[in-house]
Amino acid sequence: MIDYDRFHAIIRSAGEMALALWPGHGHAPQVWEKTPGSPVCDADIAVDAFLKRELAALLPSAGWLSEETVDHPDRLERGLCWLVDPVDGTRDFVRGRPGWSVSVALVSEGRPLIGALSAPARREYWAAIAGQGATRNGLPLQASKRGVLAGSRVPADSLPKADADLVTVDKPNSIALRIAMVGANEADLLATLRWGFEWDIAAASLIAREAGAAVSDAFGQPLAYNKRDPRAFGLLVTAPAIHAAAVDRLADRAAKMV
Repeated sequence: MIDYDRFHAIIRSAGEMALALWPGHGHAPQVWEKTPGSPVCDADIAVDAFLKRELAALLPSAGWLSEETVDHPDRLERGLCWLVDPVDGTRDFVRGRPGWSVSVALVSEGRPLIGALSAPARREYWAAIAGQGATRNGLPLQASKRGVLAGSRVPADSLPKADADLVTVDKPNSIALRIAMVGANEADLLATLRWGFEWDIAAASLIAREAGAAVSDAFGQPLAYNKRDPRAFGLLVTAPAIHAAAVDRLADRAAKMV
């Protein structure tokens, strides 16, 4: 169905394109706001255009859904669709910090088939194929096997008092990288209680799931992709044994915020 070597070559090239435009390499990016508090830069646009061209050539039958492209409803009529965030973690990117990634997934009938994250500023390349496991830099990933919620590692700057029994670890701005951390056993739990977009999470959620993590929305329900409204409320990625406890802990907070 797809030339995987070519797919990965495209994503790696997109990462190198972004890296060349990164302030950490001396580039002075042009930055503006799409909406208040939502920055975008020239790298977002350049990488998006590159990926749209190359992925369309790789798989002409697939639809397209990207953070930086106007949505077109014809994607709903296709069995396959690319979900793309050309620079996930733009805030870290424009500040010259390494916590950003290029995120790409191919979904079929609402489920991710393949996913990749290129994080060249961290010298990382993450990949997964449904049913075939996940890797980082070619090495297989095994998700956290933590058995109790207390003491769980969470990529966050700080935690509310209700979660004082959890432990903060490094938090890259890219949510895709934070999700992948659970798959790499560098975190035990990633949770959001807000509306988010499919392109932010599709690739990393597949990587985490293929590494053995439990993945759901904030209420513990399965995620679906390439929906008419490409949003979901909340995300929960955990070590499998603590997923139910995490859902229970978040239930009241989530119900109040929907």
